Amino acid sequence: MEGIFNELGHKMKKAAEHLDLEFSKVRTGRANPQILDHVMVDYYGTPTALNQVGNLSVPDPQMIVITPWEKKMLSEIEKAILRSDLGLTPQNDGNIIRLPIPSLTEDRRKDLVKQVKKMVEEAKIAVRNLRRDGNERLKKMEKDKEIGQDELKTGEARIQKVTDEAISKIEQKLAAKEKELMSI
Repeated sequence: MEGIFNELGHKMKKAAEHLDLEFSKVRTGRANPQILDHVMVDYYGTPTALNQVGNLSVPDPQMIVITPWEKKMLSEIEKAILRSDLGLTPQNDGNIIRLPIPSLTEDRRKDLVKQVKKMVEEAKIAVRNLRRDGNERLKKMEKDKEIGQDELKTGEARIQKVTDEAISKIEQKLAAKEKELMSI
C-alpha cells in the first residue's frame, strides 16, 4: 500500500513540474529564451530546435539575441520565428537576429492570466484524476481482501491529504505567475 502513496506523490509532483514547463512558454514582457523552445528551424530539410542551430542570449530584459552557428541559417531562423505563434518580429542584421520583446498591454496581460488559469485548471484536473485512480486501487485491494475497511478509510484520507498539498502548490504557482504577469 505504501507504494501507491509514493507513486501518487511522485505523479502529482510531475503534474506540478509540467505546469512550470507550460508557464515558461507564456510570453511575459521580459525576455526569456525558453519561449523559443518549441520553435523548429528547417535545418537542411530536418526540423531542428532553434537552440540547436544557434546561441540564444539575453543582453537586456527586453531583447533576445540569436547568433546562428552558420550564417546561411539566418533566414531559416527568421522564417521559423515568424511561423511560430509568438507574435514577435525578428530583426536580421546579417550576422545575428535580434528579437525585441514588447511590453505587454493591460488587455494582453489579462488574456495571459486567463491562459495561465486554464493551464492551472488542467493541472488540477490531472491531480484529481490521480486521486481517483489511487482511491480505485485501494477499493480494489479492499475488495480482493488485501486490506481491511479501516485501512481503506485511512488510505483514502492519506490520498486526499497528498492531493490537497499538490493543489495547494499549484495554487501558489498560479499566484506567483499572476503577480509576475500583472506587475511587468
